[in-house]
Amino acid sequence: MIGLNDNGAPEGIEFKADLTLERLKPRLEEVWRNNEIDEAQRSEFERRLHAHWRPLFEILFRLYGSRYDFFFHIERILQTAAQAWSDRPVELRDLDRHRINEPDWFQSEKIVGGALYVDLFSDNLVKAREHVDYFQKLGLSYLHLMPLFAVRPGNNDGGYAISNYRSVDPRLGTIDDLRMLAADLRRAGISLVLDFVFNHTADDHGWARKAQAGDREYQEFYYLFPDRTVPEQYEATLREIFPTVRRGNFTWHDGMQQWVWTTFNSFQWDLNYGNPAVFRAMLEEMFFLANVGVDVLRLDAVAFIWKQMGTDCENLPEAHLLIQAFNHLARISTPSLLFKSEAIVHPDEVVKYISPQECQLSYNPTLMALLWESLATRQVGLIMQTLRHRHRLPEHTAWVNYLRCHDDIGWTFDDDDAAMIGINAYDHRQFLNQFYTGQFPGSFARGIPFQENIKTGDMRISGTMASLAGLEQAIEEDDEEKKELAIRRMILLHGVTLSIGGIPLLYLGEEWGMLNDYEFVTDPAKAGDSRWIHRPKMQWDYLEELNDHIESGNGSIRNHIFKSTQQLIALRKSLPALAGQNMELINTFNSHVLGYLRIFEGHRLIVLANFSEEVQCVEGNKLRTAGIGRFFEDVIEKKTFETSAPVELEPYQILWLKRV
Repeated sequence: MIGLNDNGAPEGIEFKADLTLERLKPRLEEVWRNNEIDEAQRSEFERRLHAHWRPLFEILFRLYGSRYDFFFHIERILQTAAQAWSDRPVELRDLDRHRINEPDWFQSEKIVGGALYVDLFSDNLVKAREHVDYFQKLGLSYLHLMPLFAVRPGNNDGGYAISNYRSVDPRLGTIDDLRMLAADLRRAGISLVLDFVFNHTADDHGWARKAQAGDREYQEFYYLFPDRTVPEQYEATLREIFPTVRRGNFTWHDGMQQWVWTTFNSFQWDLNYGNPAVFRAMLEEMFFLANVGVDVLRLDAVAFIWKQMGTDCENLPEAHLLIQAFNHLARISTPSLLFKSEAIVHPDEVVKYISPQECQLSYNPTLMALLWESLATRQVGLIMQTLRHRHRLPEHTAWVNYLRCHDDIGWTFDDDDAAMIGINAYDHRQFLNQFYTGQFPGSFARGIPFQENIKTGDMRISGTMASLAGLEQAIEEDDEEKKELAIRRMILLHGVTLSIGGIPLLYLGEEWGMLNDYEFVTDPAKAGDSRWIHRPKMQWDYLEELNDHIESGNGSIRNHIFKSTQQLIALRKSLPALAGQNMELINTFNSHVLGYLRIFEGHRLIVLANFSEEVQCVEGNKLRTAGIGRFFEDVIEKKTFETSAPVELEPYQILWLKRV
């Protein structure tokens, strides 16, 4: 029997790790010999291997040490890591060395992100290469391509039902097209981000097909049950992710005469990470993508990757151990690769995935939700209450701050945070749902419901940034004042995400103010998913408007939004104070104005953001004491303020104030 020490680790684990590595070294020699790897490259790999081996071995031992075939799998995992380094292109090895010496490169003020669907933005990967100049012109240095791999026909959850991780959807191109795009982006100084859908595969993935054909080895890649006895035991503590679409977490498969665990959709089969063969197989897919030229992998549905009877099977400790193991292996074989977590769960759980040992980056869904909440209420109380204790992150990590994405808006604030300032969380979410679907009196928004549950009152919101901010309503009514206010709201929101600390991320189309696409309902594969309303196809004739001189009409609106967004991005990249994650809130003593200070290596910038359509004032003395100076210039409007007088903010105005 193996005992545990005071830290919960197996007794003598370091000895066991070292002895295991010594026994496995001949297997490494085989890889080096077969791939003709020289001594310098071997030494480089082995230095990193020794640095990470002990903690990696301990994790794998905790997860799989009781398995009869543990030694076989750890041998294969080590060989997989060595092969990945052997296969790594020279230019990516050079990038590895550079980023090992500059590990916080992603915290630079010069990192600005964009996200897009290739087919909706560029038609295909070849045309996407033609748009690299556009990305540079906008100011992007980080580009997230939404799922582009081969998917099942028909409904594929927007690309998240993967049929093959090594094959691009043929409508978009080939894996070689992706490699060439990655190289183009790298030369342009733009990091490539892709999704790593590692909780589940499509039901037509090769592994699933083998399982359906009766291959016992691959049936153990998934969770299969001959009857409802065990699924019902699990269901007692599981929640339903899409209750209005399907009930329960298991799907009956006629061919196998088995129940399959399907957390999300019936065609997305959850992988069984209790089986080390699954871990190794997904490790191979991860390394393949890294060697294509991917800089960041967004780990999809990280909260769900480990199952345990009697729990909700979300955010379990083993899920964190799995990500740590993937991370150690990345540091060994593809050290410039970073992970970004996607955990749309309670804010307290989101932050648990963020560390140099797990995910260096994380989406910030709470900030997104509360920026829209502040626009609806014209109050900054809840966002201030939340930021006080939820913005800070461990060193060497960063938030990815976004306003809209491919997904819906869920009101992911903490109920206790709301209660602290006298807000009833349930009632407030009902208000926000009414406001952003345009049902609340005086609302400017034009969102539509996503996954509305009449019985529970649960709902999330779909809609483009511009439609939610009031531009759709303003254009419908041809109201110039409302158009101006809508644009101001959009620039305000961009101004916050570009300055608050972390990587700002635009869902491309936002820079043009693209409106809801109501035509999605004509496509049977999309009609049942309202999120397609905020995934409009790019209209490239908009580019022609960049040089126009139209004074009114929609063309000038798009031009104005683009130029303003482009200017803010350029300003961000010129301000060292906006590097890093450090942000200190400023009490503006004005319930409509969010204030914070950004500091980095002696550089300071004060940000004031008015979430009201009324003029607001902040005492100048707040600037003097926070910014340590008497005169400040708004770098956006090039206007100087004296701290001896109140600072006046126009409706929805944002100020970036630098001491002069």
